[in-house]
Amino acid sequence: MRYFTIAIALTGLLGLTLSGSPRTAAAASFDCERADLAADEKVICDTRTLNDADVKMVTTFDILTSLMAMGNRGKLQDEQSAWLKRRQACGEDVECLRAAYGERLKQLDEAYKNLNRPL
Repeated sequence: MRYFTIAIALTGLLGLTLSGSPRTAAAASFDCERADLAADEKVICDTRTLNDADVKMVTTFDILTSLMAMGNRGKLQDEQSAWLKRRQACGEDVECLRAAYGERLKQLDEAYKNLNRPL
């Protein structure tokens, strides 16, 4: 539980640094200033709640993968790649992107709950 609390604290901290203008320099998982942004990435950069969700998702994902055994880490990374394809399919649809982030954060929360912990 301590590690997940750290993830939430870091997410909150990162969210604070990203607040302000509608267009930030970077979301957690990509650079918003790139010239070749995909449609979903543009919307994420322009929508603070989606940008914050991206920060939370990638921070949680990174912390979670560092806590997992190698075999489970690969599975989580494969799931992340599949999720990114689903997110990209949303294009400019804000509601679709919100639902995608909600779904992924729920999956990561479940992965944390099912983490093997030493006695």
